[in-house]
Amino acid sequence: MKTLLPALLLVAMSATDAGEPLATVGDVDLARYAGRWYEVAKYPNRFQSQCVADTTANYSLRDDGAVGVVNRCRTASGVDEASGVARRLDGRTDRLEVSFLPAALRWLPIGWGDYWIIELAPDYRYAVVGEPSRKYLWILARSRALSAEDRRGIEARLPAHGYDPARLVESPHEKN
Repeated sequence: MKTLLPALLLVAMSATDAGEPLATVGDVDLARYAGRWYEVAKYPNRFQSQCVADTTANYSLRDDGAVGVVNRCRTASGVDEASGVARRLDGRTDRLEVSFLPAALRWLPIGWGDYWIIELAPDYRYAVVGEPSRKYLWILARSRALSAEDRRGIEARLPAHGYDPARLVESPHEKN
């Protein structure tokens, strides 16, 4: 098995803050956040370069209070999948740290990347995830595509978060 998104954010751990602090949404109901999310768009990054379509993230609540993470995408030669864990940062539910290191190494102070929820629809139909350096960005949705209205609204608000919507690339999904 390859290492999909070998840390959907692991690379972010060494980045520095880009100006104003990144605002997040406040309290997130992680039980409601759990489930399948489809990646609609993202900033290009090297750890997803093998993904050609059908990128998803599946989150599940664990008994220890952490969030199980399974990221998956279709590649030119098959499927790539990575399993990891997310934990609350400073006890917050809108600021998480994600690791795809083997469980035996997760005690190390390295290998954790920021996963900050900067927008979340009231009905949890979409989420926008970034990190303090603003080098990485993902638009996620509960369905394979967002409505044009939701997409326009998100893109219009991205500059206020310090992100350039022109850098977004689409994440295609098959219809099956």
